[in-house]
Amino acid sequence: MRVLGIDPGTIKMGYGLVEHSGNANAVAADWGVVALPQSMPLEERLYQLYSHVLNMISIWQPDAVAVEEPFMGKGESQYVGPAFAVGQAQALVFIAAAGQAVPVHRYSPTQVKRSIADYGAATKQQVQEMVRMVLRLESTPSPSDAADALAIALCHLRQQQMENALNREIHP
Repeated sequence: MRVLGIDPGTIKMGYGLVEHSGNANAVAADWGVVALPQSMPLEERLYQLYSHVLNMISIWQPDAVAVEEPFMGKGESQYVGPAFAVGQAQALVFIAAAGQAVPVHRYSPTQVKRSIADYGAATKQQVQEMVRMVLRLESTPSPSDAADALAIALCHLRQQQMENALNREIHP
C-alpha cells in the first residue's frame, strides 16, 4: 500500500509518501514541503499547490491520500483564520485526489498524535522522533511540515491495519 500524507497549508504544504507491503516495515519513499511566498496572491498559491498535488498523485500513484484536519481550539478565535486557510488547502487536495479517483482519508491532529506517539497531546518533537524511529530514518525528517505529513500517512496505514484485523476477526 502506498499512502500520500499531506499536511495542508497555503504557504507551506508538507507531503510524505509512505509504502508498506505485507509484514515488511513501512518505508518513507519521499517527503518534503512545497513552499510558496506569502506575497503571492492566494488564488495563485492555491493553483500552484493543486498542481503540485496533482503531479504527486500522477507520479506516485498512491492507493490513498491522508490529510490532516484543521485545528480549531474551542472558543479560541485566533485559530479561525489559520484554520480557514488550512481548509482551503485541504479542499484542493480533495479535488486533486477525487479527479484521479484516489480515496481521501481525514485525520484530526489528535488522531495522528495518538496513532504515532500513543498520546493525543504529544509535542511536535515527540511525533517527529517517533516518525524517525518507525520509518528507521537516520535523522528526523525536516522541515517539520514534512515530518507531519509522514506521520499522517503512517496514521492512515495503522488505521487500515486495525480495520483489516477487525474484519478478519468478524469475517474469519
